[in-house]
Amino acid sequence: MALRDVFMSLSENQLLNGMAQKYGLRMGAQSVVAGTTIPEVVETIKELNKANISCTVDNLGEFVFEKSAATAAKANILEVIQAIHDENLDAHISLKPSQLGQDIDIDFCYENLKEIVSVAHGYGIFVNFDMENYARLQSSFDLLEKLHVEYDNVGTVIQAYFFESEANIEKYKNFRLRIVKGAYKENPDVAYQSKEDIDEAYLRLIEQHLLIGKFTSIATHDHNVINHVKKFVKDNNIPNDKFEFQMLYGFRKEMQYDLAKEGYNFCTYLPFGNDWYGYFMRRLAERPQNLALVSKQVFTKKTNTVIAVGAATFLLGRLSKKSKKVKK
Repeated sequence: MALRDVFMSLSENQLLNGMAQKYGLRMGAQSVVAGTTIPEVVETIKELNKANISCTVDNLGEFVFEKSAATAAKANILEVIQAIHDENLDAHISLKPSQLGQDIDIDFCYENLKEIVSVAHGYGIFVNFDMENYARLQSSFDLLEKLHVEYDNVGTVIQAYFFESEANIEKYKNFRLRIVKGAYKENPDVAYQSKEDIDEAYLRLIEQHLLIGKFTSIATHDHNVINHVKKFVKDNNIPNDKFEFQMLYGFRKEMQYDLAKEGYNFCTYLPFGNDWYGYFMRRLAERPQNLALVSKQVFTKKTNTVIAVGAATFLLGRLSKKSKKVKK
């Protein structure tokens, strides 16, 4: 778990995050980020839609502690919703409550979320609440439940490493759920710590929701998990319209297209914006093997030879030095 911990520490480093926002896309981060502007994202969605691939769009953002930043994030998300509607795209929204004021004022956050969900509801667009660390877990569920009283176009993520997730699969069986393993460093009092335990819990939750749930989004790049799900749905006569596979933009592109060609519902998770660093480090924390899936696209040949800290700090540290030389 040491490598996972390193990636998590990097994801929470505000200095590196700031450097990545400034320089990252110049160095190839566009391979894992679907553009920095809404028009760029729209073009990406159109290309994926041509291949019968749906999309979920995430307006990236970290460390939101000011109302002005939360309000700006809300405005961006509303623009994306309008673009999805205007362009008749097969896409929906993924958002983090923390980006919309969860860590500032919970009532302020709720009003921001309600505005987004209400507009999306009017257009028939689904809104998914991405889950973060355990400290934000219950308040995120509370926000979801409060909104669900009025709106049926909301769903969320269940993280397999939490002990309480099996109970939450049952509790939220009438919601559209994305099942993930979990990408934050959590206390052993609340979460499984070993890869083996997390992997086992992940498959249990997928199977549980496929059997009893409304709709299941299976977020994985692992062909073993995908093959397991294919067999499970066949053995249990679960129709294709009850689930989808999800992968991140820039990861295993050929497999994404192949699954869509096979007739499975497929959705690509599309992050956009300059604030990509924390998002990407958490994806590596969640599954360090992801580094191999995108390293040739994201990092230079030199950084490909270095694991974890080297891969991230070498890239950003070098850019920082270049920036200082320019100033001199």
